[in-house]
Amino acid sequence: MLGKLKHYFACGNTARGFQNFFESNLADLKKVYILKGGPGTGKSTLMKQIGTQYRKKGYDIEYIHCSSDPDSLDGMIVRSLSFGIVDGTAPHVIEPVVPGAVEEYVNLGVAWDTKLLKRATLNIKDIKEQISECYMNAFERFEKALEIHDEWEQIYIQNMDFAKAEELGDYLLEKIFSSVESKEMGKIYHRFMGGSTPFGAMDYVENLTEGLGTRYFIKGRPGSGKSTMLKKLFKKAEELGLTTEVYHCGFDPNSLDMLIFPELSLCIFDSTAPHEYFPTDDHDIIIDMYEECIKPETDDNNSEVLEDIKKRYKETIDEGISYLSKAKALHDELEQYYIRATDYEVVNVIIGDLVENIEDHMEQGNK
Repeated sequence: MLGKLKHYFACGNTARGFQNFFESNLADLKKVYILKGGPGTGKSTLMKQIGTQYRKKGYDIEYIHCSSDPDSLDGMIVRSLSFGIVDGTAPHVIEPVVPGAVEEYVNLGVAWDTKLLKRATLNIKDIKEQISECYMNAFERFEKALEIHDEWEQIYIQNMDFAKAEELGDYLLEKIFSSVESKEMGKIYHRFMGGSTPFGAMDYVENLTEGLGTRYFIKGRPGSGKSTMLKKLFKKAEELGLTTEVYHCGFDPNSLDMLIFPELSLCIFDSTAPHEYFPTDDHDIIIDMYEECIKPETDDNNSEVLEDIKKRYKETIDEGISYLSKAKALHDELEQYYIRATDYEVVNVIIGDLVENIEDHMEQGNK
């Protein structure tokens, strides 16, 4: 029987720059293999290959996707066997320090024809500089979009019944945690369920919430208290010692989009655009913050202002996405230099050695 696949991002291209949450996801592993080597050396393919092998053996696999190219992986974890493989090149996991873990570096760069790369040095340098500039421009646009989003939030904050929002939060605290007994601190994993990519906004909500016993869908508007409520619930879960998957907003990582409590088989998430979903069965529950906490007719009374804000926000986000798309095209161009200079027979030998190393680690761990 195939193991389950879990998909998420550990890094994000956000309004606050490049964000990296790798550390919490690797913290409880005993063995971490760190891949070195430039683009096109097969790091993502290697991780998918090994992930597929272990999934066929029935193990659940975590695929950590690259936010700058979601078809590629930044990492692969087999948590039940306490090992992971990560891309150790900038900007993802440059030099991770994992307390208690044995780190082993796997250098795919030995498969390069360095003379061939040296002849292309100037071109490679130029492309890397262009990519860097694209990301700077993207982050600048996302930061501007965040300022526009703050305008959007203010309209609803000014029409918010904070007492009602507090009451709703207390109700959920009681509903979710009333039967949970306190214990020692559980594991906390910080992640992104989605975010801005070269292909636009995308998320893994359906994959992450599949099979959970209860799903709370929080509806509302910007500034209607969705993230504040999630932070309140997270604080309580932390106090109780519950293992929690904390999914930050891919646009503003200071906000939260989703919490998953595996021990309760329960999640609660911001179910508004660009990650809007609707209930599919009786175990799905809607919490409507607009209906419960915002003055009636706020949308109608501010329709013209809201339309202008939404228009400016979308245009600015789209500009940011266009720079991510340009960076992706340049990265694909950069890859070609490394692909032409890589001896994949050598790469296959390295993969074979890594698989044997992992098997040895598994055997030692079972003794």
